[in-house]
Amino acid sequence: MNSQSPTLTTLGADLRALRRARGITIADLAARMGRSVGWISQVERDLSDPSISDLRALAKCLAVPMSMLFAHASAPVEEQGYIVRSGARRPMGSGEEGLIEELLSPDLTDDFEMVHSTFAPHARMQSPAHRPTQEVAYVISGRLDLQIGARQFTVGPGDSFRIRHEPFQWSNPFDEACVAVWVIAPPVY
Repeated sequence: MNSQSPTLTTLGADLRALRRARGITIADLAARMGRSVGWISQVERDLSDPSISDLRALAKCLAVPMSMLFAHASAPVEEQGYIVRSGARRPMGSGEEGLIEELLSPDLTDDFEMVHSTFAPHARMQSPAHRPTQEVAYVISGRLDLQIGARQFTVGPGDSFRIRHEPFQWSNPFDEACVAVWVIAPPVY
């Protein structure tokens, strides 16, 4: 990627980063989508624009919500790849478990991603997650119960925690939302 041009941090760059983070080759993705390797390559290099149906299929193959594939043009050109304004964060996930997440990173092309997470009161993760990542989070407000491996913790404002390649699960049994900022490496969204 040309570091001189922030506009290259686009849908194609994010798709490439997501594909690589999941260990999927261009050939594998093309086969899953019923498309050619050349077409996938052109999309990743922003030489071809995928249709809405293509975006839906890409999101499914890469296990991300479609919302992750939008909002690339919301920042002024001079800010793209550098600045994420508070009203222009990309939403992530479905929010079904009571967790609303927004991408704080300008894109998914770095070796890590930053995520703003809001855990609704009385929400809980239905089943443990186990990701090949290292994650560090800082709690801004509220409290959260965590299970990391076999250990149980409760964290609150000003606390931080780390998860390294371990299964984890969260719950917010409290009456107040919990807000945290996460740094995840490599990017998973």
